[in-house]
Amino acid sequence: MNCYDFDKTIYKSDSSCDFYLFCLKRYPAVIKHWPAQLGALIRHYVFHSISKTAMKEVFYRYFREISDMQAALSEFWAAHLHKVKDFYKAQQQPEDVIISASPEFFLKPACEALGIVHLIASPVNKKTGAYEGENCHGKEKVRRFRALFPEAEVDAFYSDSLSDTPMAELSKDAYLVKGDSIMPWPEKV
Repeated sequence: MNCYDFDKTIYKSDSSCDFYLFCLKRYPAVIKHWPAQLGALIRHYVFHSISKTAMKEVFYRYFREISDMQAALSEFWAAHLHKVKDFYKAQQQPEDVIISASPEFFLKPACEALGIVHLIASPVNKKTGAYEGENCHGKEKVRRFRALFPEAEVDAFYSDSLSDTPMAELSKDAYLVKGDSIMPWPEKV
């Protein structure tokens, strides 16, 4: 079984950022969340006074302005699914697992359209942006993977971020994806 991160790994950019920009055009009230979002970014990245999860919860508050989330997601993915990288399309297997820190409800339509059955992602409320469990990041990815696949062997893992080293260590082979370049995981060389 192969496991893949989603954003900047099999998808060319950050899908959450793409969706945010998509929503800014369609739901102008999203901008009223800018002061809180900017404050959360500063508190997390500059002062390190709030966790990444807390910062993301503030960022995702804009979900409250989207009157029909399912319709918005359908329209978004219809226009953005072309950003899935060719390397993934060429090697996709039925048992692939997407494991991402992005909201699960957000990635589910993309995975369904791509024929990906196994998705592990962050449990985020699509109406409020609040987390309903742990952010699926770092060691949490391994914990969530093992909860669903206790005995599975990971043949290969792909990610754009060294924060995914716990998943890389779990796999037989691991690859760091930077743009269109795929290289062996640094700790695995």
